Amino acid sequence: MRLTARRLNRATLGRQMLLKRESLAVADAVRRIVALQAQEAPSPYLALWNRLTDFDPEDLDAAFANREVVKASLMRITLHAVHAEDYPAFHSAMLRNLRAARLGDSRFTSSELSIADADAALPHLAEFTARPRTGAEIEEFFKAGFGEARRGLWWALRTFASLHHAPTGGPWSFGARSSFVAARPTSGPESEDESVQRLVLRYLRAFGPASVPDLAQFTTLRRPVLRQAVQALAGKIEELEGPDGATLFDVPGAPLPAEDTVAPPRLLPMWDSILLAYSDRSRLIAPDYRPLVIRRNGDVLPTLLVDGYVAGVWRPVEGGIEATAFHRLDEEVWNGLAVEAGALAAFLTDRGTTVYRRYAHWWTKQMPSAEVRLFPS
Repeated sequence: MRLTARRLNRATLGRQMLLKRESLAVADAVRRIVALQAQEAPSPYLALWNRLTDFDPEDLDAAFANREVVKASLMRITLHAVHAEDYPAFHSAMLRNLRAARLGDSRFTSSELSIADADAALPHLAEFTARPRTGAEIEEFFKAGFGEARRGLWWALRTFASLHHAPTGGPWSFGARSSFVAARPTSGPESEDESVQRLVLRYLRAFGPASVPDLAQFTTLRRPVLRQAVQALAGKIEELEGPDGATLFDVPGAPLPAEDTVAPPRLLPMWDSILLAYSDRSRLIAPDYRPLVIRRNGDVLPTLLVDGYVAGVWRPVEGGIEATAFHRLDEEVWNGLAVEAGALAAFLTDRGTTVYRRYAHWWTKQMPSAEVRLFPS
């Protein structure tokens, strides 16, 4: 089967619950979505608000508190919120990359500690973080054993050790100062190869059909590693043809909505996973718009989704939500965005906070617009 670009767009939206809001428990929704980018604490909440019917943020508060959903460094060496049952395999699949990103960095090597020193510290760290500890407490803990070298040691371990970020309170569960707690032990670790295969299957269910370059973009795993995983999954996945003739992989029987399926407007959070899950970003964002939304330093701005594609950006301002469209939108589309923006403004007001304030500077830098509207709260 050869798929059109528009049908790939609808497949992503459908699997990511963006064709219609669905009624699911928070932990089940996170598992279906696979991973919510969590660099900014509000983003998982806004991602679920876009996807769930009558989403109550207190449900996500509770899921973080009871560790049904956990926040940790995983894919792309960034913070993600994932289902607790997915964490062991995801961490195992990513561990080689997480270690390499830190143990080869000068911030660790300048400590003059060896990789063996870092590995020897892991069980001590796990024991110390059996209950939540702040970064400062962990620094002091390592200072006793390693002196000043502990700065480079903790900087490395906090990324690749089997650790979760522990909730610290505040409107979005995690405040400016992080606390850490050891991941719960599992019954038995999978091999790295098995873990990569599990991650590939989970990704395809949530983001497929997709190519090996897409998998590499989502994970930062090397393409040969992913090709090996795809080959090992023969019989469990199928091949399809993309619009440009590229080979795509998918889970048999996964939904492929028709390309004329209606896609309602959405106001996506910063770093929404759908904008980071593919090598070919044109599945959801036009090439001309990509640098406006995905900035050179890696910031991914909150976006307007119109007919399934990025049409602009939004930000909270005094009195409501400001929407900036990159091209002309008809009045019916603006009316739909107004409904979404009004509901989002109320959602944010209920939490008593203004989100993404420190990213406002992007609106003064190369932000062309066809139209800007303010939706009062």
